[in-house]
Amino acid sequence: MIGRNDLCYCGSGKKYKKCHMLKDEKKPKNPPERLNVRNDLVKTNDQVEGMRNSGAFNGQLMDYIRQFVRSGISTEEIDSLVHKYTIEHGHTPACLGYRGFPKSLCTSINNVVCHGIPSPDEVLKDGDIVNIDLTSIVNGYFGDSSETFMIGDVSSKARHLVDVTANALIRGIDAVKPGVPLIAIAEAIEPFVKSQGCSVVKTYTGHGIGQKFHEAFTVYHHVEKDCEPIVLKPGMTFTIEPMINLGGYEVITDRKDKWTVRTKDGSLSAQFEHTILVTDDGAEVLTLTPSQKKAGVRLHAAGVDYK
Repeated sequence: MIGRNDLCYCGSGKKYKKCHMLKDEKKPKNPPERLNVRNDLVKTNDQVEGMRNSGAFNGQLMDYIRQFVRSGISTEEIDSLVHKYTIEHGHTPACLGYRGFPKSLCTSINNVVCHGIPSPDEVLKDGDIVNIDLTSIVNGYFGDSSETFMIGDVSSKARHLVDVTANALIRGIDAVKPGVPLIAIAEAIEPFVKSQGCSVVKTYTGHGIGQKFHEAFTVYHHVEKDCEPIVLKPGMTFTIEPMINLGGYEVITDRKDKWTVRTKDGSLSAQFEHTILVTDDGAEVLTLTPSQKKAGVRLHAAGVDYK
């Protein structure tokens, strides 16, 4: 059960009592068993094309920054490179200024789950794992993806975590089909993660995305009984972005910067993310990078290609 002073499960960054608590209290105790076909969540052909363009650039940006994510570079330098590349291509870093976030991307190292703030004092070193979370605005449309990079020679536990997290994303994508309930994504992810001795972060989730950063509905990676019973339809776009911990799923937010989220028990955390379009027969990954497209894979992590 989520506490009134915990962060809301929807990923808004607000406390539960100031976000979904009142709405949840008004829900019937035994809601009718039905699935909601939300036509208002379906993009038009023009909107889908806008999403393809934003996703393609975001993938291009990920491939560009990949060469710099290595031991000895500061996360501030990574931020500067991402910002410059995005602006030079005529686009906008979505994170910069979003709800007051001070940088152009999130860099989350080791036990940081998400929303890590780039800093000149934070230098990557051999053995680290770091999640690079990029979101770009291209002609009014948002593309959003992230990857966890292994720096140098990482521990076997870190490599296992990265592999589990990559597999979790792939399993979530494979669950996307028109006519299935949205919760099928969580049902594909959480049991697998638990079977590998890891846990799924519950406080932060995927989300609808389009001409807004966060749209309309929540994409759970854990099986949430009270989630809205939405049916997937061609034309829906959303992120799948499981955050997986080597230890427990509980997280804490830094009291000073109000952004950096860490594992409560200090264990390692990893994340992979793609922006997804529901198609007539499955899912199209909109944020594939050029190198992923060339190799015919959806991810490359822990030395493994995920097709």
